[in-house]
Amino acid sequence: MVRELGVKADPEKDLIEVDGEPVTLKKKKPYYILLYKPKGYISSVKDQFARPTVLTLLGKDVKERVYPVGRLDYDAEGALLITNDGELANRLIHPRYGVPKTYHVKVKGTPDEKDLKKLRQGVHLREGKTKPAKVRLLGRARENTWLEITVTEGRYRLIKRMCWNVGHPVCKLKRVRFAGLGLGKLKPGQYRHLTAEEVERLKRLTSKDAQRGKDT
Repeated sequence: MVRELGVKADPEKDLIEVDGEPVTLKKKKPYYILLYKPKGYISSVKDQFARPTVLTLLGKDVKERVYPVGRLDYDAEGALLITNDGELANRLIHPRYGVPKTYHVKVKGTPDEKDLKKLRQGVHLREGKTKPAKVRLLGRARENTWLEITVTEGRYRLIKRMCWNVGHPVCKLKRVRFAGLGLGKLKPGQYRHLTAEEVERLKRLTSKDAQRGKDT
């Protein structure tokens, strides 16, 4: 029996009763959602300027409080994971796990091989050199070029800053894959719930064994 304030109980181990009746804690339902974020939406729970957030795109079938995993810029679009699994979300955005994020990027001008090499090897930003990126040329037009860029870190506006550094500002940015999850047939504003197999794959990707494999 508890007779003083501040005593803590472990609901997994302790029997908790009030007036002789056992108290059962309702477990929250886990949600793992892949959203195709459109342009013009904020990747957060709320916005100080009252701009629409990505959570307004979710249907009424999502009954728990959920959060975006990482961010996509207001003017960017593409794959965004939303969940209420805080532990997995933190692992997916933590730099130690090197979770891959792939973008299709439209840049101004025509990057030459020297520019592409800089992106692949890492460019020097204010807070330090970026990790090596995978860069593939998708196509060229008269004034712009499409690139596919895969990075394993999540710095603020990383892709835009990398491209600006090599002299080719970004005109359009679309994240086509996050942690191996592609957009598939989703259209802007649409979402789907991950399968059990996909959730398990995300957990393996951010497991201690996966981390040790990257450290060796």
